[in-house]
Amino acid sequence: MSTAGAQQGRGERGRGTAAAGTQAAGTRLDPWLDAYAERAHGMRSSEIRALFSVASRPEVVSLAGGMPNIDGLPMDALAEMSAKLLRDRGAEALQYGSGQGETEIREQVVEVMRYDHVHAHADDVVITTGSQQALDLVTEIFVDPGDVIVAEAPSYVGALGVFRAYQADVVHVPMDEHGLVPAELEATLGRLAAEGRRVKFLYTVPNFHNPAGVTLSEDRRPQVVDICRRHHVLILEDNPYGLLGFDADPMPALKSYDPDGVIYLGSFSKTFAPGYRVGWALAPHAIREKLVLASEAAILSPSRLSQLSVASYLQTFDWYGQIKEFRQEYRERRDAMLGALHEHLPELSWTVPAGGFYTWVTLPEGLDAKAMLPRAVTNLVAYVSGTAFYADDQGADHMRLSFCYPTPERIREGVRRLSVVVRAEAELVELFGTSHDARPHSGIDIPGPDQV
Repeated sequence: MSTAGAQQGRGERGRGTAAAGTQAAGTRLDPWLDAYAERAHGMRSSEIRALFSVASRPEVVSLAGGMPNIDGLPMDALAEMSAKLLRDRGAEALQYGSGQGETEIREQVVEVMRYDHVHAHADDVVITTGSQQALDLVTEIFVDPGDVIVAEAPSYVGALGVFRAYQADVVHVPMDEHGLVPAELEATLGRLAAEGRRVKFLYTVPNFHNPAGVTLSEDRRPQVVDICRRHHVLILEDNPYGLLGFDADPMPALKSYDPDGVIYLGSFSKTFAPGYRVGWALAPHAIREKLVLASEAAILSPSRLSQLSVASYLQTFDWYGQIKEFRQEYRERRDAMLGALHEHLPELSWTVPAGGFYTWVTLPEGLDAKAMLPRAVTNLVAYVSGTAFYADDQGADHMRLSFCYPTPERIREGVRRLSVVVRAEAELVELFGTSHDARPHSGIDIPGPDQV
């Protein structure tokens, strides 16, 4: 072959290789897979969010989501309030604001927290885009990859998603019907210290727990605070449901026992409306400064319009009277849920929540809530598998049922449908054992990662 011919051949082979490389890259699902940060590879879609497209269909009774029932809000009055706010303060409300949040909403937050026996100053409040952002900010400023976060077993799925994104190692501590078990917490912190592992904070939802529905008893609260103080472990207290007790006003927050050892998170999503996306963190002064810096780096400032809208609502409406109405509605729904479980699924066990949105149901031995979910959706009822609420693959023998959004009639019908699924699944367990490989497939696949 001549030199020119050899060069031409090499050129053709080169073009072929390049074309093959382009084709190979083009067939990859994500051509940027190798460019992501390491922490991005640990992100997973939400087990709850994945259900929404199915569970939101009108023919499906959803006992899955934690959406508050806001139908009782005075919508016409709120519309007028919003119009007045824009007429009188529109140029202010639609402008950038402080990274810490507007003074008037922070002062209102201080008044709201008094119901939890928390006495604070507005200077130590940081307004966030829902308490979910507060969770993210706290984790960002405290957690390095491999650090330990101690959390209840089970734990709020949204928090587990944040912790996973920052590559934390979540260590669970058991709960019982009275909440987090102090002796178990003491033993866990002692073991981790002996192993030389860094515990950055205890994450806890003490009131009307999501998903367990239980409440930390009043006698255990100072015990938990004392244990963490002795082990020099910060407490991250998440309290979105505290004002939604059915029979009593809130017990003292953990923050009230140790103002310098607890970061308190709150939200208006459950007690007013989630669409405004207004939450907050109350933190010791030095931590507050870092939270503000982290928030400014992420979003510059929270929505001024949302903050001023919520502040106007708190200033001009009987907001606590509205919460009392919510309590009554949720109590009726809770009673409908528990009554239906007694009627249709007496062989199961469940928690009896004194407030909030959820009950935590234990399945009979051999049943797998995650594997059973497609069959439930086929039967037009949805729930959340307990596997979503653990960082270590526990929970297949549990499900979370939410009673906050459906009407009592829909709740009863949803539990009836669920009972058909549970009994059919129990029959299959008798036939095939605990493995689902040999069972008929429903034809519906629900994406089911282990997170939010």
